[in-house]
Amino acid sequence: MKTRHFLSLFDLTPTELQQILQRANEFKMLRQRGEYYAPFPGKVLGMIFEKASTRTRVSFEAGIAQLGGSAIFLSPRDTQLGRGELIEDTARVVSSMVDLVMIRTFAHASIERFAEYSTVPVINGLTDYNHPCQLLADLQTFIEQRGSIQGRTVAWIGDGNNMCNSYLSAACQCDFQLRIAVPLGYEPDAELLKRAAGRVVLLRDPLAAARNA
Repeated sequence: MKTRHFLSLFDLTPTELQQILQRANEFKMLRQRGEYYAPFPGKVLGMIFEKASTRTRVSFEAGIAQLGGSAIFLSPRDTQLGRGELIEDTARVVSSMVDLVMIRTFAHASIERFAEYSTVPVINGLTDYNHPCQLLADLQTFIEQRGSIQGRTVAWIGDGNNMCNSYLSAACQCDFQLRIAVPLGYEPDAELLKRAAGRVVLLRDPLAAARNA
């Protein structure tokens, strides 16, 4: 069976995405009630950080610990990647010793190549192209506070960065309308815009994007 990875929201079906959000909410309620649920005893998460982040490290490390597993943190100084080792060699070695890998890096092509040679699932902790885990958190928060996001209108105001790209993916997978207000020359990925056609409106005026969103 081919190893599945989570590099983009498109790696999940819309049904799987909803199931994950529902399960995450169940885990959260268990923890709020003080109930200990540890489905991953003895499992090890390898965390490769080429790009530093306080929140990403703490959330992943705390999350795997709360579910019964443990984490190994690898900064650029802790791997051979910073000294010229091929990504595929690092992927083979690291994935032979852990059960799951999370990578936070710059080039999206790097995480795709790592996943190609990894024998365990790889999670995208952030690339310059997208940030799917943050979208899971945003979607869960919206559902908790406002209910289903399907059919709603969401506004993105800023530049067409990795988060904007992820919101385009989410609009496709969760069936909501997305208004994007960005300055000229700061548009999101053209292919994602094309894929989300019918669910996205590209604007220049932030107020127009936010109106009734």
